[in-house]
Amino acid sequence: MKPKKTPPVAKKAADTVDGFMRALKHPLKVEIEAVRRIILEVSPKIGEAVKWNAPSFRTTEFFATVNLRSVDRVQLILHLGAKVRTDLKEVTLSDPAGLLKWLAKDRCSLTLGADTEIAPQRAALEKIIRQWIAYV
Repeated sequence: MKPKKTPPVAKKAADTVDGFMRALKHPLKVEIEAVRRIILEVSPKIGEAVKWNAPSFRTTEFFATVNLRSVDRVQLILHLGAKVRTDLKEVTLSDPAGLLKWLAKDRCSLTLGADTEIAPQRAALEKIIRQWIAYV
């Protein structure tokens, strides 16, 4: 009879994302880290993990994922989990800065700048994230 293996100790999600970010080779790594900090500071209910091979954010469900294919601007995909939500009529958000591009009624891309453009967009990003997590 073989002895039972003890399952590996699960790492904290933040440690996993920290490790992912340390290993990440991306031209906007500094900007992605800045956006990551901003999102996590919006609410203590927001956590993070590596999902879909990218930093992703969650409350009760995952709601945003960094689009690492974008190399000239930081881009997030805002979603309401992995499955399409049939219970929603339409998500509406105030977006006076014009950061959003709607991909479906429950999914959009949020595009920020690069370099010095992130800090001036902080308030708009925080407002959109607060509105978005109300739907999760």
